[in-house]
Amino acid sequence: MTIATLSSPSPAAENIHPGPARVRFAPSPTGYLHLGGLRTALFNWLYARHTDGQFILRIEDTDQTRFSVDSLEDIMQGLRWLGLNWDEGPDVGGPYGPYIQTERAELYQQYIEQLIAAGHAYRSYMTADELSSLREEQKAKGVTQGYDRRDRHLTAQQIAAYEAEGRPSVVRLVVPTEGVTTIHDLIRGQTTWDNINLPADPVLMKSDGLPTYHFAVVVDDHLMQITHILRSDEWLSSTPIHQIIYGAFGWEMPQVAHLPVILDPSGKGKMSKRKKVVAGKEYLALVHEFIEAGYLPEAMHNFLTNIGWNFDAEREIFEPEEAIARFQLADINPAPAALPYEKLDWLNGVYIRDLAPGALKMRIAPFLSAALGMTEAELLA
Repeated sequence: MTIATLSSPSPAAENIHPGPARVRFAPSPTGYLHLGGLRTALFNWLYARHTDGQFILRIEDTDQTRFSVDSLEDIMQGLRWLGLNWDEGPDVGGPYGPYIQTERAELYQQYIEQLIAAGHAYRSYMTADELSSLREEQKAKGVTQGYDRRDRHLTAQQIAAYEAEGRPSVVRLVVPTEGVTTIHDLIRGQTTWDNINLPADPVLMKSDGLPTYHFAVVVDDHLMQITHILRSDEWLSSTPIHQIIYGAFGWEMPQVAHLPVILDPSGKGKMSKRKKVVAGKEYLALVHEFIEAGYLPEAMHNFLTNIGWNFDAEREIFEPEEAIARFQLADINPAPAALPYEKLDWLNGVYIRDLAPGALKMRIAPFLSAALGMTEAELLA
């Protein structure tokens, strides 16, 4: 049983580690950047700039079956469009690279061997068919379905036999079955999980030698000296597993802040990652769709900054520099936030009307070029 939030975050909690923050945006290039991901990147960027820290871009591409070069380019283009410059990343380098996970495979192998040697992880040789059969048996008995930790105590002889037959293996984390794991979130306060109800020994290293998200994110955040993890609320349930991994290594876990879920305009469901029709109106979801529709980055910056955080009750228009000066994690509202698209339309109109004639001409040139079949140079001549 997960115990609900026990205490509210203290406004001073984010100052436990004073000084410049090192934060990261770590997307998986398996799909195009959507508005929720852009908001997560923006809040990380704002906090880095507010603390005179660093904003790191890391590409989590270990899911090679779904990896897409187009998605990677789309993500980076979307961040640049909004003006979210990164201090370290795959294209600009930095002292803690590589910043693409598949280029760090040898490093992950070194650290997984450390966990195995210390008894915090072990090799599991169950095949996909065996796992499927186990779930069918559990289903028939009406018990919880999933891995049952059976490979935790394999003998040396059993391991040798599996290796001799060439059976592939994964590496699993030893998750305690007693006690609790407690997380203090800078936005949501304290949450406690009973360890017996956590996932049973999740996989850390796949049979192809690549790490799972849980393992790679912990190793990378530690080695890249990340101080604060700002990510979507959907990752809160993964946090106790991450804390157990940190504990197994003897490392200190960065401070965590799980951002509120973004709801669709109706406020009745999580924002879709694709176009959605609500009350007969089609709403965009992907960042490149907003770019192609003519929304200005200034308007989007202003709009997303106020989704889950409020600049000022009396002001709706502000500059990025003003938001940077005021941005505090303690001021983020943990409640889900609906997307008021009509506010974005209004903001976009404000920023368009504020453009000087020459600047407006430059902004609309790409759209006229596509519509009229003329080059931008011809239009601007």
